[in-house]
Amino acid sequence: TSHRWLKDRDEHSGTPLTGSLLSTGRGDIFTINCSGFDWHGVDPAVFQGVFARNSFRPVLDYNSPTHVNISFTLSAILEVVSPGSTLQWSSGEQWYHPFIRWNPEECGGIRHLSIATENLWLPDIFIKEFMDVDQTPTDLMAYVNSEGQIKYNKPMQVISICNLDIFYFPFDKQNCTFTFSSFIYPAERMVLGMEKEVQEILNMSQNLIQKQGEWVLLGIHQTASKMTVGTNQYNQIVFYLAIRRRTRLYIINLLVPSSFLITVDALSFYLAAENDNCAAFKITLLLGYNVFLLMMNDLLPASGTPLISVYFALCLSLMVVSLLETIFMTHLLHLATTQPPPMPRWLHSLLLYCTSSRRCYPTDPQKGNKGLGLTLAHLPGEGSQSRKAELNGFPGSTRAQQEDRAQKQHLVSLWVQFSHTIDTLLFRLYLLFLAVSVVMVVILWNT
Repeated sequence: TSHRWLKDRDEHSGTPLTGSLLSTGRGDIFTINCSGFDWHGVDPAVFQGVFARNSFRPVLDYNSPTHVNISFTLSAILEVVSPGSTLQWSSGEQWYHPFIRWNPEECGGIRHLSIATENLWLPDIFIKEFMDVDQTPTDLMAYVNSEGQIKYNKPMQVISICNLDIFYFPFDKQNCTFTFSSFIYPAERMVLGMEKEVQEILNMSQNLIQKQGEWVLLGIHQTASKMTVGTNQYNQIVFYLAIRRRTRLYIINLLVPSSFLITVDALSFYLAAENDNCAAFKITLLLGYNVFLLMMNDLLPASGTPLISVYFALCLSLMVVSLLETIFMTHLLHLATTQPPPMPRWLHSLLLYCTSSRRCYPTDPQKGNKGLGLTLAHLPGEGSQSRKAELNGFPGSTRAQQEDRAQKQHLVSLWVQFSHTIDTLLFRLYLLFLAVSVVMVVILWNT
């Protein structure tokens, strides 16, 4: 069989024609011979004339533009990391081919045909933000109807540039832009339009998108504009995708453990400062928090400084401050019970004012009783000396020595009481700073 492209005049209407198309200002009719259609399929020779012209834009008048309508359906958001995003979608292109028309009633009722894309002219639509090699399969099919409308759908895995703002991670919302444009044909040769309404594209995408993914599709917006390159202008359609991250994974794995550890560190202030294991406990807690950060580092964004990293750094700093406070209190108590220095008069007056009027930061009841209830037995070596003195009736002791011991005991009691007051003050400042920091972080996340 030979491939034929028939061009007949109006007066040849007696010849069986499958369809007709009148070019502007001409009386010519372009038809496809219906003899190539039968019950066993379509003879490829019928379209040989069309296939031979697949290198040229299919128009009757080359000065008239080709209208290409585009659409897409988002099926999965695979990954969104700076500086790019990976999405899986199916894009569609639809245009009119004036040289492919037939009458279905005369051609065995055939209304649609599938034709290999390698035999057709395809619009050179590309995505400006595309940052990887196009891996779309080449052996795809296009669908043609009897009116000459061609619809070409192709599945794509798009890896594109997407400017991410990860400051509010994991409660962030991102906006990715995808610009469809022609690379070769300017606006006077190709006009881009929409095949479907944006709301229809959004509804189909939300129904198809994988629910178990990390991201949720919030909305799609579209604008049409023109891009100027040199002296030419190119039509382009810009889609704006609004997506939101699902936060449950990060709340359970990041925020909850961190909150538990910082709460335990805050409660460790209730441990007695005289306890030798207090510093060891806080060191263990600090090491555990560092191990937690190392294990959860893969969940954090690879670039940028999100707010959650500031929160983790703040928690770590508070733990270090808590450890330093324990070391300082241990040293102060050790100094107060071994070699207490003379207490300045202003400090003594301030301590009496705070403990008597309770206007400052009152001493913790458990710690304060320990400070006020000290006896000679609390002093290193004094307990055995006092007991010997009681058994021997204070032989060789003088009234001056007893007064020195009493003054030393009173001085130790004052310094211990001062230490516990400072401990309570630092604890409340710790709680105040922690509460203010957490509230500020929450407010920033909610804005």
